[in-house]
Amino acid sequence: MNILEKIAARKREEVAFLKEEVPAESLQLLPHFHRKCFSLKENLQKSATGIIAEFKRRSPSHPEINLGADVPTVTKGYENAGASGLSVLTDEEFFGGSLDDLAIARETVNLPLLRKDFMIDEYQVIEAKAMGADVILLIAAILKPEEIQKLSKKAKELGLEVLLEVHNEEELKNAIFDTVDMIGVNNRNLKTFEVSLQTSKDLAAKIPDQFVKISESGISDTASILQLQKSGFKGFLIGGNFMKTEDPGKSASEFILELKTKA
Repeated sequence: MNILEKIAARKREEVAFLKEEVPAESLQLLPHFHRKCFSLKENLQKSATGIIAEFKRRSPSHPEINLGADVPTVTKGYENAGASGLSVLTDEEFFGGSLDDLAIARETVNLPLLRKDFMIDEYQVIEAKAMGADVILLIAAILKPEEIQKLSKKAKELGLEVLLEVHNEEELKNAIFDTVDMIGVNNRNLKTFEVSLQTSKDLAAKIPDQFVKISESGISDTASILQLQKSGFKGFLIGGNFMKTEDPGKSASEFILELKTKA
């Protein structure tokens, strides 16, 4: 069993438990459930830089990125830096995140928030909306096409946008639905953790123009973004490169300023 299969199996157990502890009906009573969402898609389409800055403490490949990171400090720093949107890890066991991190970020910033997790059940979509997310992530590598269609349809019903993550052409061709807003190419192979920006470049032309293109993982310099922009990418998800520094907000600000200067 590879790490992705292990995470997905654990997530199924976790969701089954949560359904018993906090029924979906209870989540729908929370204030954010009725909030009109911000649009990450629109922000990326009008942005010259398209940075989606990520808050995460650790990952299976990097167990100690920034374990003591403070959500309000980092997310406000990202907003002040000029990020187009934020990604917040909510998986606890493998990434050290939580839904509380998402809720705190929602109270801190007025930017679109992506709930970054391993979504396998409609319950998690309801949960995402209730805790303040604007966008959900669907990972093609762990979902069947019919599951992607079902979960993305539920997201649209709730006013959420959908970012579909793929890693290869097979995942892409099996997951094209009109209920998806953005397609993200993960440059990291989630089964081996190998990273290559060439993955984004190879898939760029195969992604239909109706979708906003986002490149994820392994982006550490502005030169890479300038290259990816030429391939049609409008969004760039960056986490570790900012979070591993003492002041992620400052790092994001310097990065975005440099990018604007070179654009």
